[in-house]
Parts: sequence; C-alpha cells; structure tokens
Amino acid sequence: MTDSKKKFYITTSIPYVNAKPHIGFALELAQADTIARFHHLSGEDVFFLTGTDEHGSKVPKAAEQAGKKIPDFVNEISDKFRALTRTLDISNSHFIRTIEQGHKNTVQKFWEKAKANGDIYKSRYEGLYCIGCEKYVTESELVNGKCAIHGTIPEKLSEENYFFKLSKYQKPLEEYFKKHKDFVRPQKRFNEILAFIAEGLTDISISRSKKTLSWGIPVPDDQEQIIYIWFDALINYLSGIGYYEEDGTFKKFWPADIHLVGKDIVRFHAALWPAMLMSAGIELPKQILVHGFINVDGKKMSKSSGSVIDPEELVKKYGVDAVRYYLLREIPSGEDGDFTLEKFERRYSADLANDLGNLVSRVTNLIEKNANGLIPEIVESPKTAENLEKHITEFRLHDALAEIWENISWANQFVDKSKLWELPKKDPKLFEQAISSLAALLKQVSLELAPFLPETASKIDKILSADHIKKAEPLFPRIP
Repeated sequence: MTDSKKKFYITTSIPYVNAKPHIGFALELAQADTIARFHHLSGEDVFFLTGTDEHGSKVPKAAEQAGKKIPDFVNEISDKFRALTRTLDISNSHFIRTIEQGHKNTVQKFWEKAKANGDIYKSRYEGLYCIGCEKYVTESELVNGKCAIHGTIPEKLSEENYFFKLSKYQKPLEEYFKKHKDFVRPQKRFNEILAFIAEGLTDISISRSKKTLSWGIPVPDDQEQIIYIWFDALINYLSGIGYYEEDGTFKKFWPADIHLVGKDIVRFHAALWPAMLMSAGIELPKQILVHGFINVDGKKMSKSSGSVIDPEELVKKYGVDAVRYYLLREIPSGEDGDFTLEKFERRYSADLANDLGNLVSRVTNLIEKNANGLIPEIVESPKTAENLEKHITEFRLHDALAEIWENISWANQFVDKSKLWELPKKDPKLFEQAISSLAALLKQVSLELAPFLPETASKIDKILSADHIKKAEPLFPRIP
C-alpha cells in the first residue's frame, strides 16, 4: 500500500556554533515552524529540518576564546540551539549536526559526483577572505576596507585549493530563473540574485589547506585539504533526509519544497547550491524564501553594544506564544524588522492580553453565567480568515495574523456595541444566537492560530470543548 499523502519538505539554514542563538534565528525558526504546521494541518506529510553548522574558521577561534576544546565547545553551543527549538515549540522532524558521520559521508559522496562530472579542479587562489562570512570578498564589496556585514578587515590568503566550476552553470541558472519566476521570494530578492548571476559567475574555491583550517571534512583522496564550509553546509539539506543511505526518506521528500534563509546568505542558496545540484544530477529545490534582519531599536544587533536579544530570556518572562506572535506579526516576513521591549510589550498588552485574551474571557464568562456553561446550538457560520492560505503561501505571515486579528477585533466590538451582557434579560433568543456565533468564531480562531501560536490555540480549543464552560483564566496575564 503506497502513501497517498502529499509530501512537504521545509528547511531552515543551519547557524554556525560560534555563539549561542539570538533572536534573529528565533525568527527563522518561528517562520519555518508556522509554514510546516500549516502544511501538516492541511493533511500533508511534513519533514521539517533544522540543525547546526559546526565546521569552518570561526569555530576553532571561538572555542579558543572560550578556553574549551573544539568538540566540547561545539557540543555545548549546538545543545543551546537544540534547546531553543524546544523553548519555541518548534515541530522539526530532525536536528542535524554537520559533525555527524552520515553528513560527512554525504558531503564526500557529493564531492565525488561533482568531480566525476568534471566540475572540480585544483588551482592557486589569492584574495581577501572574511572569516565572519566564511567567503572570499572583492574590494568592491568592502566599505572603508571592511566587510559590510561584520565590520572586520578581511585576511589576505594565498594557497592552492580545489575549485568548483560555478561559471559553467551561468547559462543554465539564467534559464532556470526565467522558467521559475517564484524560485526566490520576495520578488526583490529574485531580482537581486538574477542581476548577480547576470554580472558573470566565476569559479569558486571549495577547499582550504589543512595548515590554515584543520576543523572540517577532508577532501576525498587529499587529506591535506579541507572542504570549504559552504560546500559542506549546503549539503545538509540532502544528508538530513538520508541521501547517502538512499533510503525511503530521501526518495519521498526530495526536492525540498522550501529553503528558508536570511538575506545575507541568499547568493549561496540561490546560485551556488543550484549549480552544485545540477553538477551532481540532483533535482533543484522548489523555492527559496528569504527573510530580513531584526534590528534592535533601529540598529543592527551587536555583542559589543550589548544589543543582542536572547529569545530564551524573553520566553521565560513572557511565554512562548508571546514571543512567536511578536516575531510573526511585528516583523514583515520578507523584510527587516525592529525589536524594542516597548514595542514587544505594546503588542503583548494590546493584541494578546486585551484583544484575544479578553475576548476568550468575556465569551466564556457570559456562557457560564447565562447559558449554564453550555454553548447553545450554533445558528450562524463564523467569520473566517479567507486569505489565510494565500498569505502563508506567499510568505506574508504577518498579513495572515493581521487578518485573523480583524475578526478578533470585530468580535470584541460586537460585544461592546450590542451590550451582550444585557441581552439575556432583554432578548434571550438573540443572546443565544450571538453567544453561539461568538463561540464558533473563537473555535475558528483557534484553528487558524494553530500554526502560529500552537499552545494558545490548544488552550482555546480545550476551554471551548469542556463539558461545562467556566470563565477562562487569562491566556496572557497583564504585565506588572
């Protein structure tokens, strides 16, 4: 008997383990989880992959600064990322680590396929290397001689490496982009990567001398060379679903339906990765969704300025769904957004405590007091967020939540304008109709919120499914 369920495979990027997770990756996790849960609730068989990238130049330096051995350091930081998935109630199917043997085997197998296709060769390279970006950069990419993203002066490197023939895939990539207009979203990211490809792709160094980088996967048949971090890391999307083993998981779920990544690594995912897959004869992913950065009080997050926001601390103080809500509602899905504690607490108080929490409390209180704790038979279909699927499919999660909240706001206004608390005595029949419709609306809201705020959705459903309904405890307690 074959599985007739439609499959859906989504991935996040895998962050470096040179520092503990901050709110920027929490955003990516929450976005990917919402999409994964939506497809699961739609009846699809979902595989959701996240994990950590544990090789490269930054890791040994960070371990040295922390006074720890590299294996101990990567275990400690990777555990923090894994813990964040639990803290944020993330529904990932697997958490991959690039130090796993299965991943190493997959990377080497992939290398050999690309080499057999004539796409890997050895040559000398000399250039500027940004350790923060883990890539070579050109003078034109620098700002006052420093990396535009990390603000550091790149190192001058000169060594013999292996190269990947990225230039060979310029035309195939251009053709692919012409035929697949939704390959990268939002549209401006699609336009940016298309312009980047049109400028002319050059071959890329995909190994480092073991003398300069010892922490990584060795090149097959050349133990003096270590595979470049990006050539290694991107392959996690294959190894995470069993490509090396060639088991049923890979055959079922590849190609990936969505790679969700930050705007700073879109070139690797939308140019290098497709070219690598073409070289290895593997089908390309269906879509790459690109989110922006989270600034703190209008400025880029920075350890030196103390502006890095710890999502674990936020959840500890305000609750998981409050943090998920802010990330998904306040931050436009494909754009940069801003975090301040003032904005966060304003959203918490206005949207969660006052709008949603207050509505659940009012409706359940009226049912307990005036309907013997029983919901009258529903006489009217509830309002629904009609464009929910469209918003999610088009990566506008903030718009999806805004539409759900329109119905929540409508319901609160209805209670106020109709003075619903006076109707049991004035017009019992009208009260029954009104309260049944509001209960139905809340049940509908709990269904619609399930991908975004799973804990809250479950609470609302449990409250309204009770045999005898009582006034609900506050879903979101007031901030002292």
